[in-house]
Amino acid sequence: MIRMLLRVLGHHYAQPVRRTVALMTTTAIAEGLSYALLVPVLRALLGSTPADAVPWLIAFGAAIAAYAVLRYLSDLSGFRVGTTMLRGMYHRLGDHLARLPLGWYDTGRVGEVSVLASRGLLRAMSVIAHLLTPLISASVTPLTIVAVMLAFNWQLGLAALAAAPIVAAVQIWTGRSTAATDAERHERDKEATGRVIEYLQAQPVLRAGGRTVERFKVLDDSLRGLRRASRRSVLKALPGVVGLTLTVQVMFTVVLVLGAYLALGGTIGAAEVLTILVLAARCADPLLSLTDIGGQLRSARAELARLDTVLRTEPLPEPREPIQPERHHLEFESVTFQHGDRTVIDDVSLSVPEGRRLAVVGPSGAGKSTLLQLLARFYDVDAGAVRVGGVDVRAIDIEVLMAQFAIVFQDVYLFDGTIEENVRLGRPDADEAEVRAAATAARLDEVIERLPGGWASKVGEGGALLSGGERQRVSIARALLKNAPIVLLDEVTSALDPVNEAAVHEGIERLMAGRTVVMVAHRVRTVQRADRIVFLDDGRIVEEGSHDELLRRDGRYADFWTMSLTPAASE
Repeated sequence: MIRMLLRVLGHHYAQPVRRTVALMTTTAIAEGLSYALLVPVLRALLGSTPADAVPWLIAFGAAIAAYAVLRYLSDLSGFRVGTTMLRGMYHRLGDHLARLPLGWYDTGRVGEVSVLASRGLLRAMSVIAHLLTPLISASVTPLTIVAVMLAFNWQLGLAALAAAPIVAAVQIWTGRSTAATDAERHERDKEATGRVIEYLQAQPVLRAGGRTVERFKVLDDSLRGLRRASRRSVLKALPGVVGLTLTVQVMFTVVLVLGAYLALGGTIGAAEVLTILVLAARCADPLLSLTDIGGQLRSARAELARLDTVLRTEPLPEPREPIQPERHHLEFESVTFQHGDRTVIDDVSLSVPEGRRLAVVGPSGAGKSTLLQLLARFYDVDAGAVRVGGVDVRAIDIEVLMAQFAIVFQDVYLFDGTIEENVRLGRPDADEAEVRAAATAARLDEVIERLPGGWASKVGEGGALLSGGERQRVSIARALLKNAPIVLLDEVTSALDPVNEAAVHEGIERLMAGRTVVMVAHRVRTVQRADRIVFLDDGRIVEEGSHDELLRRDGRYADFWTMSLTPAASE
């Protein structure tokens, strides 16, 4: 358990963890040894001269005080190391998730990462702060007391020691028998969390379609599945709880009967029997707590294993000797990319000269957005090469590469902060005049004037308090502020009303001016202004050329153009 914890966190935590474990073990031994002083205390109290117990009572009090100090120090050390590890783990997990390829984030990851990053991580990191002390105390203190009993009377000590292998066997059997149900409960928990998130996010669509009853059923089914899995997990653990309780009770009974037998035989006195029973009772309490501690440890270990799996997922490799691109022209050379079993991009070759505009059009699912993602190295190609300024993107430091791009997607995500904070994400060190200029160029200033809070207006989680067009203007202002030499646009006006579309187009034109541009577009006005157009279908380039050239060929692009004009004419 500790080895896995250190592997997940990194071995620079090994020394403080070992110190904490050693201090906790010392504390547990001190607790067990302090009970050894009960032997002379009770012997004196029950003897002919009870006053002889005073020195032993003082010694017992001093031992308890020393134990209390050690316990305070060990608990404090556990909490400090635990909180340090938790903070470090959050940073490590966040940094690692940010480096994983986007292909890793499939539909099942939302619930998994949500559970892992919240209570899963807290449960895993609680081992040092909350579980190690009771675990060590429940294991080491009874063994120390048994050692005291052996020193006092070997027969009674052996009787108590006989319970140790049985307790260990019960714990191991319980762990193995509950492993499958614990894994099932986790899967159900992950599924239920994903359903809850999906249900909350889909409220506008569900209410508009009057489908809330069906959606409640799907959510309820997942919650019922979680409840059933939790019940099975509890029932699987129940025999272990009963078995451990019976073992402890049998051990106590055997010690009681044997002590009575030895006392009746004159081997030991009544005071000694009473002392042994007190020590045996003190062994029973921590042993009984092992069931609950074991369940929590199994849960924490399972979370650690899942965390270890995520952290072992390989991010995109970083170049050993990164190359800085000098220019800003783009090139795809025989690029092939697969997602799962599907070939999304199939042997595509094209180039975009510096300062020119390329439009990518085609049916849905043709691989248009994937081309942009390959440029920004959201994925690595399976064959061929993607180059920026003549340099393979795999040979460019990721931060340097991302500094080359200003990206505006169709689905804009804004962080739950103010408008100004979201715009400043483009360049946090920009001065106020630059931020205002970017907002004006994106026509975001019109939105800010309408809002009561102005620049300090909150946008809500994901930008929920703004309309789609307003979110898009924030995104364009952010891209303008970044002032990157290459612009990637992904159908930024496909779902906007005419007023917002006109404003966004104006901002887009300012964003594209003098820059290398690759745009995925459906709108006539955007496509017509491109220097070159490629028509993509099923991951392959079907046609390419200028707008006029492609219209003269009367091929796939001409059909696309005719269809795109039809809604415009009807308006």
